[in-house]
Amino acid sequence: MGEFKVHRVRFFNYVPSAIRCVAYNNQSNRLAVSRTDGTVEIYNLSANYFQEKFFPGHESRATEALCWAEGQRLFSAGLNGEIIEYDLQALNIKYAMDAFGGPIWSMAASPSGSQLLVGCEDGSVKLFQITPDKIQFERNFDRQKSRILSLSWRPSGTHIAAGSIDYISVFDVKSGSTVHKMIVDRQYMGVSKRKCIVWGVAFLSDGTVISVDSAGKVQFWDSATGTLVKSHLIANADVQSIAVANQEDSFVVGTAEGTVFHFQLVPVTSNSGEKQWVRTKPFQHHTHDVRTVAHSPTSLISGGTDTHLVIRPLMEKVEVKNYDAALRKITFPHRRLISCSRKRQLLLFQFAHHLELWRLGSTVATGKNGDTLPLSKNADHLLYLKTKGPENIICSCISPCGSWIAYSTASRFFLYRLNYEHDNLSLKRVSKMPAFLRSALQILFSEDSTKLFVASNQGALHIFQLSGGSFKHLHAFQPQSGTVEAMCLLAVSADGNWLAASGTSAGVHVYNVKQLKLHCTVPAYNFPVTAMAVAPNTNNLVIAYSDQQVFEYSIPDKHYTDWSRTVQKHGFHHLWLQRDTPITHISFHPKRPMHILLHDAYMFCIIDKSLPLPNDKTLFYNPFPPTNESDVVQRRTAHAFKISKIYKPLLFMDLLDERTLVAVERPLDDIIAQLPPPIKKKKFGT
Repeated sequence: MGEFKVHRVRFFNYVPSAIRCVAYNNQSNRLAVSRTDGTVEIYNLSANYFQEKFFPGHESRATEALCWAEGQRLFSAGLNGEIIEYDLQALNIKYAMDAFGGPIWSMAASPSGSQLLVGCEDGSVKLFQITPDKIQFERNFDRQKSRILSLSWRPSGTHIAAGSIDYISVFDVKSGSTVHKMIVDRQYMGVSKRKCIVWGVAFLSDGTVISVDSAGKVQFWDSATGTLVKSHLIANADVQSIAVANQEDSFVVGTAEGTVFHFQLVPVTSNSGEKQWVRTKPFQHHTHDVRTVAHSPTSLISGGTDTHLVIRPLMEKVEVKNYDAALRKITFPHRRLISCSRKRQLLLFQFAHHLELWRLGSTVATGKNGDTLPLSKNADHLLYLKTKGPENIICSCISPCGSWIAYSTASRFFLYRLNYEHDNLSLKRVSKMPAFLRSALQILFSEDSTKLFVASNQGALHIFQLSGGSFKHLHAFQPQSGTVEAMCLLAVSADGNWLAASGTSAGVHVYNVKQLKLHCTVPAYNFPVTAMAVAPNTNNLVIAYSDQQVFEYSIPDKHYTDWSRTVQKHGFHHLWLQRDTPITHISFHPKRPMHILLHDAYMFCIIDKSLPLPNDKTLFYNPFPPTNESDVVQRRTAHAFKISKIYKPLLFMDLLDERTLVAVERPLDDIIAQLPPPIKKKKFGT
């Protein structure tokens, strides 16, 4: 594997925002996740749970509801009183419409997907018609006395259940009038609470309404008579969310204690046709409130204050008991938040509303393999760059020479020139940015820091010339006619002649930067690209996909390399394919052209193309340290994959020079320590 001196960085103080809503789309098998800072993420569950798209947050957009409607259209609503539709191709907000009912607490699409219902702070329930281009207000239902915190359509589309404070209302859709008002019991553990908040409702085909509330109860109601049928006390705190399976044979609820309960419809006796709802499984995968849940055909999905997105497969619904049946816990974004200046040994950290620039520490001490060396000079915090306005930062980058910093929000692009004089750092913003450059999805500098490549949210790729303090637009590669798909990943060759760009589904395009034209398109693949890089000297493009496959494509020859064809014919080791986090960064050793360096959140790997590939019977990874020198040699020559799992969770890893690596870790315990305290639960014997 080779010996490296590793800068182990743990001062990236990144804390993901809490998860507020999840919405599962059964047609596309995609999951939309909204966070408390207004960020919305799209996960492709068919592509190894990869986060393929995201929409940046906004300080004034506190998202409270999220839903899919007809034609794969995604809507959100929140406390600013606006309904937002997202453009899933251009990766921006299509429009925002005020509902004129104050803050919006709940939203639900009709079973047909052609109508949208929102519940507001003023007690109004508003119905909107979904037109091809927009949504159009249709009418109000009977106004209630308190805010509408939850909504659910009856699958037939004839009635609606709405949860408020202390009661549940059932509306007739045709007339918009209230059919029943069901009062919720305020009793909690024998004591009457001041208010009972109905956090969630679910309307079943047979007319049953299931409610979850702040008294820790799951209750079943008969909507025809407006009476309580059954009640389950399941928690000592709020039950905050509910989701029902499409077949209506099971549902899942999440509590403020961090527990997820699974309810199933089972026969009363083995020979009986009569069925009843039974609480079958509790799951404790969260430390804090479970604010939202979803129910896919094969799994239970939950998220909350502890920032984890947990996907728990239902073993009885999984046909093949392979690695897809394993629990998934997604914490970190599947995109890079860190960039590096190798020349000056600088790291740029991206947060929601600011950037931090750090200079790495150094040491003069020496030691043997595995030793931790003391720093002779600590890391320096050089710059804290705060954004103006309420928008979150989408992307950022520092040039390899360390003299330029660029970042973008949803409406503005910023470029700064940095000057270093001894220990002083001065910053100057480049003014008068071109009017067409309003927002960027990805930013990349060339290896010599003379060119800047920007992928805009309109599908165009812009090339700018940087010289001294000047900034000049050279060219724009426009998207193919009829497409506005945004490019999410960029890679440039070391000589600056080739630029590779990847979209969410349009494949990988390679452009000739010298001749300013499209050179070729990499053959299409069924899974999205997670990382890519161009090797120096050979100009081979290495691409990692979400199904853990790695391809090598020769840009000059316009075909896959012999090594790549051999790998695909031989196949990867099953342990490699079973990793559950995507590769987020690829780089190359300047003096070892046969080496490919890559990492995901839990391993760092060097692929040596000169060595044989491992088969499924080969010992793929040995967690024990080598015992002697011959053991070291044997491991180096055993097979092509050299893996280290010392650094985790690993957010960034790259070469600084031939013998030095930088690894940025973010331990989960450090994140949990910065979260609000969970509900205190009394344990036996304390």
